[in-house]
Amino acid sequence: MWRKIFQVLGLIAALLSLLPLIAADYWWIRIFDFPHLQLTAFTLIAILLYFFTFKPKWVNDYAYISILIGCFIFQFVKFIDYTPFVDVEVKDSSAHVNNDSTIAIYTANVLQKNKNGDNLFQEIKEKQPDLIVFTETNQRWSTAINKQIGKDYPYKVEQPQDNTYGMLVYSKMALKDTKIKFKVDPNIPSIEAKVMMRNGHLFQLYAIHPTPPMPQHNPMSTDRDKELILTAMASYKSDLPVIVLGDFNDVAWSASTQLTKTIGKLLDLRIGRGFYNTYHAQYPLMRWSLDHILISPEFRLKDAGTGVNFDSDHFPSWAVLTFEPDLASQQQPNEPSEDDWKKVKKQMKKSGIESLVDLPNMIDNAGDELAD
Repeated sequence: MWRKIFQVLGLIAALLSLLPLIAADYWWIRIFDFPHLQLTAFTLIAILLYFFTFKPKWVNDYAYISILIGCFIFQFVKFIDYTPFVDVEVKDSSAHVNNDSTIAIYTANVLQKNKNGDNLFQEIKEKQPDLIVFTETNQRWSTAINKQIGKDYPYKVEQPQDNTYGMLVYSKMALKDTKIKFKVDPNIPSIEAKVMMRNGHLFQLYAIHPTPPMPQHNPMSTDRDKELILTAMASYKSDLPVIVLGDFNDVAWSASTQLTKTIGKLLDLRIGRGFYNTYHAQYPLMRWSLDHILISPEFRLKDAGTGVNFDSDHFPSWAVLTFEPDLASQQQPNEPSEDDWKKVKKQMKKSGIESLVDLPNMIDNAGDELAD
């Protein structure tokens, strides 16, 4: 009996591991991109348990255990980049960088129904970040945030909403050309701004919070993936250094976020350092990285981490960056390949934007159309 049970566990582990390889946007497929660490642990447990009933003379047992080991290796390779076993993608800040070239950023999904912001506000007052992006902010949260820290942040872009997709940007640095956009859905905002650093240089900010592939939000991942691609395209075209941050409702190792990085020519500070899991704050065994900070190669990393538990379902995410454009060539991402552009075309077709299938030849015109 135990042998059959262990076989079933192994088959489930293999199925759930391979399911995300299906190129479909249905939520019940894409949702298994998220618990990758948990599925890897589940597969390892299935392998170890099956060895208790392993029969050396049975050829089928060798085939079965080989499949499970293959699944485990596939899973491990997928997330090994987010461990100290590989080189960092974003290099450490140089010594003695001027404070005017340092920028502290912070992003927090507050959970709209949450009414406890005390720990959040205390941490913000202690860390004193230069730039903050709040997501899931309704008018109640907007009022509370402004009351607690508004005087410290003279520059603001505010779009409070009651549908869990409100967004606020608070900054100590001047914001120019601020825009609130609804790129994918008239109810899902994103915020763009040019940020003037203390050293006088500008960078382009993209703050996003697309819908997750969940039946209560959106049964398909198409809209989320479309917004990620639109942001990547804008980053690719930008003449300024870029920072993209917010709740992506996607994990770092997914094909969607990887394509966003590649097309946007962005770097992930997690690579070579750690997972920095931000969700779910209340369930330690079910955590993964949903909140992201992607940066262009002009920036280096001084420090990073996750923030305090304040009864949201997310931990905040924060980073202290240094602006070192003279060293950007040392961590310059590769140009997107022809295969990468084919993936973009496929995603655009899936999103109903047939006029953009000639990318990247149309990149100059396409980016403007996407941004409208």
